[in-house]
Amino acid sequence: MVTVRTEPTFSILTTAYRTEAYVGETVESVLKQTRTDWEMIVVDNGMSDDMASIVRHYTTDPRIRLIRQVNRGIGGGVDAAAAAARGSYFSVLNSDDLLRPDFCQRMGEILAAEPDVDAIGCDACIFDEEANVLTGTHQASIGFPDAHPAGHYLTLTEALTGRIPYYTGAIRREAWRAVGGYQSDTTDIDESIMLWLRLLEAGYQVRTFPDRLCLFRRRADSQSHDPQLVEEFESRIERTYTLVARRSSSLEHREAVQCALRNVRYYQALRRARSSLLMGDTVAARSAAKVALHQRRTLRAALVVAALAVAPRMVRRIHPTKQRATAVVQRIAARTSDGQSTGSR
Repeated sequence: MVTVRTEPTFSILTTAYRTEAYVGETVESVLKQTRTDWEMIVVDNGMSDDMASIVRHYTTDPRIRLIRQVNRGIGGGVDAAAAAARGSYFSVLNSDDLLRPDFCQRMGEILAAEPDVDAIGCDACIFDEEANVLTGTHQASIGFPDAHPAGHYLTLTEALTGRIPYYTGAIRREAWRAVGGYQSDTTDIDESIMLWLRLLEAGYQVRTFPDRLCLFRRRADSQSHDPQLVEEFESRIERTYTLVARRSSSLEHREAVQCALRNVRYYQALRRARSSLLMGDTVAARSAAKVALHQRRTLRAALVVAALAVAPRMVRRIHPTKQRATAVVQRIAARTSDGQSTGSR
């Protein structure tokens, strides 16, 4: 029999829509927590009988509750869960992602040592369900492979450059409600990014830790496999940062946002280069690769440009459909560079 505190420390906020194939595993990851003073509120955000049936299977544990409503979008689902939450700290968890078993334990240890902190962010591993392997981390995927030291105080300027914690963190209930949670008067923004930015705008203390306490599922049917959805997602990110910059009178903040936008456009251009290459449009691939290099002068972009200039047919011919084109062109570029160096000796 599970002993439940009157007020749990952690409230896990989960909105579920069209994730019937995954939500059970998500709930299981919460049930496996080594620390037990949590509650989980799952919002059936679309009145799916199948979703409700799956979640009800777990509600025999009194820490897990189900709320049903018509689809109100991600923000509306998360806010519905937050409205019913009783915990001291709120943690959003998408219904297809996972927590590591020590998420609550580690977060609790940090919060006990940092009682004045209003929110803490962590990192996450990216899980490729097709290949059944971990493919990297969230921070590396957004262009920041060098993790902050443990306990770093995040500033608004840093966040506006794009260095945002993983969406699942621990946010003090009072701070969450003071900034409005996932609520927004503006459409077409990224609610999770906006929440972190609003906390920092309001002067709340946000600390980041390099611990990888979550698993982000990269699904075969996710938006990352649909170019149109990716474009829409990137537009929401750009709009989010731009809105916050406009509210600030700080030149430093506006310059920081330009850094974030260059980062978004960099990855956008690399993706377009890959797509054009796979469609056989070498000219468009070269053009997109040059745009990426213009946005960020990285070795990766330089190698892509070089490979497309020197051996585009070879790159396209050997490119495995399910692998990253950038990884292939880097290898080709490296071989070409080695061959040219050898020949010039």
